[in-house]
Amino acid sequence: MSTPVSSIPNLGPAMERDCARAGITCAEDLRALGADEAYGRMIAIGLRPHFIGYYVLVMALQGRPWNDCKGAEKTALRVRFDALKATHLDTDLRHLESVLDAIGVIAPERLMRR
Repeated sequence: MSTPVSSIPNLGPAMERDCARAGITCAEDLRALGADEAYGRMIAIGLRPHFIGYYVLVMALQGRPWNDCKGAEKTALRVRFDALKATHLDTDLRHLESVLDAIGVIAPERLMRR
């Protein structure tokens, strides 16, 4: 039996929607993946990274109130968050350009400049 992501305290419908978009369909899968892997997947599918959303997820999976993250722990989470963004965020739009190329949207002269 699977339970909704929103059954985890402090995670609501928006997080459940974002998880589903990333292929995480239940609380059990979210717990098994952990916050870093799950949030990385959400970034990779196009979720705009937001530090508060990330640390709320971390706190929720630890069974703690969302605003319990402070001081050195919050600083360490910021480092992890920045690493997730660097790993999963397509800032140079390579993926988008490859999709546009595949469907014939990018002009041939633009492809020659690569």
